[in-house]
Amino acid sequence: MAQPLLTSTQVLPSTCPLDCPDACSLEVRVQDGKVVKIDGTHVNPLTEGYICSKVRRLPELLYGEDRVLHPAVRLGKKGENSFEQVSWDVALDLAAQRMREARERWGGESILPFSYGGSNGLLTQDTTDARLFYRLGASRLARTVCAAATGRAATGLYGKMPGIALPDYVHSKLIVVWGVNPSASGIHLVPILQEAQRRGARMVVVDPRRTPLAKKADLHLAPRPGTDLPLALSIHRFLFEEGLADWGFLGEHAHGAEELRRRALPWTFERAAEVTGVPAEGIALLARMYAETSPAAIRAGWGMERNRNGGSAVAAVLALPAVAGKFGVRGGGYTLSNSGAFTFDRAAAVGEPEPATRTINMNRLGRTLVEEQNPPVKVLFVYNCNALATMPNQELVRRGLEREDLFTVVFEQFWTDTARYADLVLPATTFLEHRELSRGYGSMLMNRTEAVAAPAGESRPNYEVFGDLCRRLGLNRLGEPETAAEFEAALLGRSERMRNELDRDGVTLPDTGWAPIQFVDSFPLTPDRKAHLVPEALDREAPFGMYAYQEDPDSRSLALISPARARTISSYLGNLYRDLCPLEIHPEDAALRGIAEGDEVRVWNVYGEVRVKARLTRDVKPGVVVLPKGLWSHQTLSGTTANAVAPDTFTDLGQGACFDDARVAVARV
Repeated sequence: MAQPLLTSTQVLPSTCPLDCPDACSLEVRVQDGKVVKIDGTHVNPLTEGYICSKVRRLPELLYGEDRVLHPAVRLGKKGENSFEQVSWDVALDLAAQRMREARERWGGESILPFSYGGSNGLLTQDTTDARLFYRLGASRLARTVCAAATGRAATGLYGKMPGIALPDYVHSKLIVVWGVNPSASGIHLVPILQEAQRRGARMVVVDPRRTPLAKKADLHLAPRPGTDLPLALSIHRFLFEEGLADWGFLGEHAHGAEELRRRALPWTFERAAEVTGVPAEGIALLARMYAETSPAAIRAGWGMERNRNGGSAVAAVLALPAVAGKFGVRGGGYTLSNSGAFTFDRAAAVGEPEPATRTINMNRLGRTLVEEQNPPVKVLFVYNCNALATMPNQELVRRGLEREDLFTVVFEQFWTDTARYADLVLPATTFLEHRELSRGYGSMLMNRTEAVAAPAGESRPNYEVFGDLCRRLGLNRLGEPETAAEFEAALLGRSERMRNELDRDGVTLPDTGWAPIQFVDSFPLTPDRKAHLVPEALDREAPFGMYAYQEDPDSRSLALISPARARTISSYLGNLYRDLCPLEIHPEDAALRGIAEGDEVRVWNVYGEVRVKARLTRDVKPGVVVLPKGLWSHQTLSGTTANAVAPDTFTDLGQGACFDDARVAVARV
């Protein structure tokens, strides 16, 4: 039962579902139905009573000028931000009418649902929304903008086996932080790493930038973007050829070790150094440290997947603890995503099998909307996603959204850059305004949270709105889940333990417990419970086979990368910040181009351009420039972002996004 919203000051519990591994437990102060303050609690032990500044500032967003408060229809030209308020009945009738017309004239595949849901819980993604679009026979969306390559690699090698619990890093004697920046995306790991160092652990950071952790590390390796694969393979070669591979473990728990050895053989430290730009001595030092130290942990992130070699790079890094024999002890192994610790019955919740309609990769949204399709996309329904701010090839996406023959619905909490191109805007609730079920993908905890605040304006939860559309289109069926409680029951299925724990405590743990040890309490979720180091399915999927390195698309240009920053992990919360975001560039690269601190610069390639101010810093590797992801149009001089120069090419596995394959020219304006 939902907690009563009283007309007085209350302090109520909640949990953050935003796109971060920590899943912080929250204490929300509510006055007269409105959130006035948010802080952390100890319900999730990882939270330790504190939260990031991003979530602290949520009340500003909930009641700020950018909040969508009422349904609205477009009046003027797309992109001009001219809308008229309408009632929910008028809005939903219009949405249903346009979808019905598109289906009758062009077929169901002319409707494209477009969502990602990284900042959503389990009830506001793939429940009534999936039911609606499945029954319409709409085009299916491949949600591949993030974690596609890492997901394929982790599933292929270990079946998404849960990793080291983040608090267990205090037991590690060597910690390799590879392709992730916890200072921006998962801050609660930082004090754990600091405590491990105080206990004598050594820390290595692999990142093209000198991140806050890199400055405190015992060793920092800065590879050129897209070259993590040869770096990892050279360490494999060292382990195999120097007799340091754990053949006992590999024989009992893994397949494919000999084939991995063969594929790593060409990658000497010297050859890897030529490709990565990392000195051979530095690579050799990491390899020796890793071979000689136990427990040794790898905290792997999503940074290394965002390029043409991303899937194989992640696979090569995740294979290291198997080859070196680092599993089986507390604080030994790896952590990528722990989302696989929980399983759910999505089919029971949706109540409709996925149709065999065409699949559209979200990274090609621009091409899909602009180039000829059969059938053409006539209705675009965007929710749980700020498409214009987050998809590659941004200017092509913009051209597609400008089509006058395209009816675009944006179901959103805020007036995003995408919403301004909509024909119909619907107001959505935030996680503080509806019941939710969420899980961490770092901390191994699942949470049930109730609404703690009254919905702002006329905003409604996703599951209610999509359920209403099902009814208006005659697609609902008696007896299927419709309420939040019914969806939760369907998702949890037969897990009486989890239901009882959620009823009692509001939280529950996976079957492995809070802190499993890999290959002791937690085993690969592959059919034979073994690691597959060169999975056949992935070997067929990769364009040139697993672990085959693809050369830099343009080694003469600057490599632009767009990592998360402390202010924004994704585009969610981007409207909190009104200041301009600078391009970070190394002083040597700036001097070659006559660029001084604060100069306006043009950053461009064949896809588009962005204009920003320059910030000179030695925290980026020469040859690399940085413009963070998650920016909105008001944070650059041109109204475009790093996505304007991001290619819509695919990773080697999973057809993920290749943001870090952006190669650009930079010049002072």
